[in-house]
Amino acid sequence: MAAVIEPLSRLINELSKLPGIGARSASRLAYYLLDQPEAEVRALAEAIWKARVGIHTCSICQGITDTDPCALCSDPQRDPTVICVVAEPRDVAAMERTREFHGRYHVLHGTISPGDHRGPDDIRLAELMARLGREPIREVIVATNPDLEGEATAMYISRLIKPAGILVTRIAHGVPVGSDLEYADEVTLGRAIAGRREM
Repeated sequence: MAAVIEPLSRLINELSKLPGIGARSASRLAYYLLDQPEAEVRALAEAIWKARVGIHTCSICQGITDTDPCALCSDPQRDPTVICVVAEPRDVAAMERTREFHGRYHVLHGTISPGDHRGPDDIRLAELMARLGREPIREVIVATNPDLEGEATAMYISRLIKPAGILVTRIAHGVPVGSDLEYADEVTLGRAIAGRREM
């Protein structure tokens, strides 16, 4: 029986806590890191630590940033009257890659999920409502995922905001570009038909 090397075992254990990394992948990563020059491993460890202590939430949009307010909230070129509401900070990056949205964001840090015991008070809805009270918002675009939790969150936000007279819209969902209709499920096709637009 091979002797347990405690530092290696601890490294594998910590790596296996990362999302999508199982025990086998964690072991491969650990052995890979052991083979790297010490300077590269230190640089990786330092980058992880600096990101963890140097990144915080923006006091306006609740997105992640190293400045406050964040670069997107500070940008005078962005439309301050339109807010795109997303569930997670990584969703902001996905929206920005499209280069189609030029407003501001609000990050909820989760969605309403009764199964996970996460209600409206457990996400950043109070901060969103506070923004709507102090900023000249004319439209809120809800860009949560088209799953059960995302839809429940979108409906809740709509019911919460509409009485204030602010336009609430939902991003369109439908057939992905490059796919075949025969492989799309009925919910996706139904949304694609409902979200159709004039050409």
